[in-house]
Amino acid sequence: MIRKTMTVLALAAGLGAVALAPAAFAQSAAAKAAVDAGKASGTVGEQADGFLGVVSGGDAATRAAVAEINAGRAAVYKDTAAKSGVTAEAAGQATAKQLYARLAPGQYWKPLDGGWTKK
Repeated sequence: MIRKTMTVLALAAGLGAVALAPAAFAQSAAAKAAVDAGKASGTVGEQADGFLGVVSGGDAATRAAVAEINAGRAAVYKDTAAKSGVTAEAAGQATAKQLYARLAPGQYWKPLDGGWTKK
């Protein structure tokens, strides 16, 4: 169990480096800019499953950007799962911990069993 947890965390460390690389997630610069603006305004937040979520409001462009980036993340988590023997869900959750640590004060985070929380 500890070994598997360490493997997931090691993968998350790798994903964390990848998570911010636009090419790795095949996200457009426009989607990244829209999500970054959404995070700064409190419209978009990080979720404990490793995906972005809309905190409240958000126009169609913001929602499309979130969907685009989440599709890229899902592909990375699935690839990680195939290479490492962990589930895609575990890879996403491990990455979420790193993404949460990178949130600026005032940005939002959503745990698996709770509502949106401002960091």
